[in-house]
Amino acid sequence: MDYDFLRDITGQVQARFSMGHEVIGHWLNEEIKGDLGLLDKIEAAAVELKGSERSWQLDGHEYTLWLDAEEVMVRANQLDLESDNMEEGMNYYDEESLSLCGIEDFLQVLQKYRAFIVTYR
Repeated sequence: MDYDFLRDITGQVQARFSMGHEVIGHWLNEEIKGDLGLLDKIEAAAVELKGSERSWQLDGHEYTLWLDAEEVMVRANQLDLESDNMEEGMNYYDEESLSLCGIEDFLQVLQKYRAFIVTYR
């Protein structure tokens, strides 16, 4: 998973991720928006889940984050659309709306995101 953090023309931190993980960048940009308290909450949940079979979910306006002890899923809330009225063989394009990754990789991303925000505030 490749990614970059940068500051846009307004000074806001923006995350950009490689294909297959774009939604993680969108989630950071839309739901986290540099909120270090929210990062603390997510990291604490990940610590509590370690070694368990439980899961934890954070519902946002545009995206939902789901964690368990091993895996992370970031999913656009728009994926809840019903597909009953679609023609056979058709489906929604959701490559930029759903991403899965390992918990350790995800926590490393959050650490680097935090460090970028703290350094360039």
